[in-house]
Amino acid sequence: MREDVERFKLEKLVEELKKKEGRGTELVSLYIPAGRPISEVVNTLTYEYATASNIKDRVTRHHVLDALASIISRLKMFKETPPNGLIVFAGYVAGDVPGREKMEIHLIEPPQKLNVWLYRCDSRFYTEILEDMIRVKEAYGLILVERDEAAIAILRGKSLEVVDELTAGIPGKHRSGGQSARRYERVIEQLVHEFYKRLGEHANKIFLPIKDELKGIIVGGPGFSKKEFVEGDYLHYELRQKVIGVFDVGYGGVSGLYELLDKARDLIRDVQYMKERETVNKFLYHLARDTGLAIYGEEEVRQALQLNAVDTLLVSEAVNKVRVHAVCKTCKHEFQATLNSEEEANKLTCPKCGGEVEVLENKMIIEELAELAENSGAEVVLVSTESAEGKEFYKTFGGIAAILRYKLQK
Repeated sequence: MREDVERFKLEKLVEELKKKEGRGTELVSLYIPAGRPISEVVNTLTYEYATASNIKDRVTRHHVLDALASIISRLKMFKETPPNGLIVFAGYVAGDVPGREKMEIHLIEPPQKLNVWLYRCDSRFYTEILEDMIRVKEAYGLILVERDEAAIAILRGKSLEVVDELTAGIPGKHRSGGQSARRYERVIEQLVHEFYKRLGEHANKIFLPIKDELKGIIVGGPGFSKKEFVEGDYLHYELRQKVIGVFDVGYGGVSGLYELLDKARDLIRDVQYMKERETVNKFLYHLARDTGLAIYGEEEVRQALQLNAVDTLLVSEAVNKVRVHAVCKTCKHEFQATLNSEEEANKLTCPKCGGEVEVLENKMIIEELAELAENSGAEVVLVSTESAEGKEFYKTFGGIAAILRYKLQK
């Protein structure tokens, strides 16, 4: 639960960092490997600081020196490098108006042990190493096949990607009998064989480059097509060994992939995509039958969490709201509020006297609700908008809902 939320926060941060640009080559990216002494890193940056003093452009020199000084100051607060290493992004980020660059610094403890050292000054932050660390690597291959059409997809984390679709244009059964019919059937069988061969070549091209990440390949289709394809010599031998299930599916093409996922759900239950779909469908089940165990809306869900009544919290990743804790500078009234974005915090006023306020803390609403859920022992499911269920959940219910342990008294 906590890992999912932390991964989501990192993904959002990386998205934001990739959008940021510097005025020149003045944005600093620093990757410190696990076990590297902080004192050694500080010494290296002190040398870089001295080197940066020779930059000819006055503004660029000032920005780089400022970024390095900020990093050194922060690193001196560490007694040692965190167990997984440390990633630092710092620099003056360009704003909408030239000359209004804003200094930013981000210190990140990576989710895995960092083994590389990198110091780079550029017009953008170098996020590629961090992106690779948070990318979901485990995947499943899906092949939906019948005699005249097929689809190939990759299921990875919260994403189902249809990579390829094929059609064969094989004619239907021949009506006449005799030798003509048998000859016609042989032609059809040859065409089917050629189609399976072409499908196997496409599957090999798609799956072999990621074979080490594939936990399994699932094949489905109507009739005998799926068995003919799996038992024939169409897939590369390394991929044939990864086939973990063959299922009878009523539909062909892309539409059949979703039925195949349902048939194979016991094999792929731990994949985020399947977990999301099952949880959203469970929520819709309780809602449709009016069991009293499904609620939605931020305030309703927050109250249920505070009563320890929530069994499962569902939050859409598309929810961008933030929760702020603020105090009025005039009347000292403390309050909490939900805002649509961090920018709205600059316009926030005291609800009691209308005075200027100081924001003491702000958190993404996803993180704040997840903490409430964790404190009450509730499960947290982050729902992406990659699936049809996820899109509908956000559009119809605002992206915040819960399945309760017991019915609440009205």
